[in-house]
Amino acid sequence: MSFPLYAPAEEHDMLRETVRAVADEKIAPHAAAADENEEFSWEVYKALVAADLHAVHVPEQYGGAGADALATVIVIEEVARACASSSLIPAVNKLGTVPLLLSASEELKSRYLAPVAGGEAMFSYALSEPEAGSDAAAMKTRAVADGDSYVLDGTKMWITNAGISEYYTVMAATDPVAGARGISAFVVEKSDEGVSFGPKEKKLGIKGSPTRQVILDNVRIPAGRMIGEPGTGFKTALATLDHTRITIAAQALGIAQGALDFAIGYVKERRQFGRPVADFQGLQFMIADMAMKLEAARQLTYHAAAKSERAMHGESQKDLTFLSSAAKCAASDAAMEITTDAVQLLGGYGYTRDFPVERMMRDAKITQIYEGTNQIQRMVMARQLLK
Repeated sequence: MSFPLYAPAEEHDMLRETVRAVADEKIAPHAAAADENEEFSWEVYKALVAADLHAVHVPEQYGGAGADALATVIVIEEVARACASSSLIPAVNKLGTVPLLLSASEELKSRYLAPVAGGEAMFSYALSEPEAGSDAAAMKTRAVADGDSYVLDGTKMWITNAGISEYYTVMAATDPVAGARGISAFVVEKSDEGVSFGPKEKKLGIKGSPTRQVILDNVRIPAGRMIGEPGTGFKTALATLDHTRITIAAQALGIAQGALDFAIGYVKERRQFGRPVADFQGLQFMIADMAMKLEAARQLTYHAAAKSERAMHGESQKDLTFLSSAAKCAASDAAMEITTDAVQLLGGYGYTRDFPVERMMRDAKITQIYEGTNQIQRMVMARQLLK
């Protein structure tokens, strides 16, 4: 099996056209309302499921499309170009399920990946806590063995699509004195007794995707729902992020592309001093810089995606950690700069909700924060370089 290193294959280009058509027709029209109303769009979810674009990464043996990491990046990128909140459907489905793909028993994979592939359930990822954000190993959530069960207690915070997703990968300490080596991973179901959710966070952006606490109060689950061996949860969590930081890079690329496309269209139409503002060299240089930053981040992201795919197939992934951090950091920083410049190019109009670039600027900000702040990404990269 060979994977493209930089250039997407013909199938990837065809996939992009398919996703863009769905996004333009079924997703973009709902984007402003999802932001304004702060509501998850089930219409968009149904449209993604109907087109089989909601969880393309799930392997064929579990009923999925079996898309490679680059195809998954392209799906997320094209959905995010229309609506960043909606792009969290394929992105978070991947984030929640990669721990299973990496470490779970066949029984667990079959049981939980098939409903995700079929569009019957979404899968979220629960690592962060109120006192354990960047320092994830400091988590307080406990899982105590009791016969052939584990009893989970704790609060997870900043959980994307919480309350919408049926399933959650939850990290909890099974051996609290062992630090990171005492953390195990579990599948928790929304319907498990003792599972509840905090109120929706009132956020700057990605408002069409709920972010809530997941509260675990004496939640008893079968021991068979542990993902991998006891004490391997934190290792699985970090390995997961090596693959999924790339999906956040993809989201950032899409947001930036949407803002650039809109700004280019606007400056060609908008006239000042008797001619289109696109004729002014200062604005041309801004547009050129925006496109250059975007393409640099895209190539880095696609290269990281190719590495991720190889790692998933058992090939050495020694530079995946560096590349995924670099892609996430570069793409999110670029997205913030590009969306801010897009608002500037629209002038006063850019600052109003009548045009989508202010939403894109607000949405871009989170890509610099979640799945590891860009300060943490720089620490990760430095460690890889210096070790």
